[in-house]
Amino acid sequence: MSTEQRTYYTVVNSPVGHLLLTADESGALTSLSVPEQKGGRIPLPGWLRDPAPFRAAEEQLAAYFAGELKEFRLELRGEGTEFRQRVWAALDDVPYGATITYGSVAARIGAPRAAVRAVGGAIGANPLLIVRPCHRVIGADGTLTGYAGGLDRKRLLLGLEGVLRP
Repeated sequence: MSTEQRTYYTVVNSPVGHLLLTADESGALTSLSVPEQKGGRIPLPGWLRDPAPFRAAEEQLAAYFAGELKEFRLELRGEGTEFRQRVWAALDDVPYGATITYGSVAARIGAPRAAVRAVGGAIGANPLLIVRPCHRVIGADGTLTGYAGGLDRKRLLLGLEGVLRP
């Protein structure tokens, strides 16, 4: 089997800017990036622009931004270490309209309290913004802390979910 897999991509408009979505050959969503995202992706030579693998993602994102969808049902395949995978799985369990602290994520995955920085690093490396809700993670004191997509986007997403009031 070849180690090189095809990467498909499309760009979707949203209230937080153009979203770059990528998928592997199976159609699983491998990343969702926003403009100027820290560590975000950009199309690379050899990627194939094709909206077909993203129909469900586009529909669900539109419903989410319209306030009609609270849980994404998409096949996700973000690449990362075993530790990052555990952190990202914990993010998947944070419900719409709720927040969690970095320390609580560490506790959920059985990591010691001293691992909070490593948890923050794993959250910051989340390749699937919005659909894997890293925007729901806040500081222990309730403040909105780092977000790879920018704090303005984090505020918008949490506002959309009813966590923040205008």
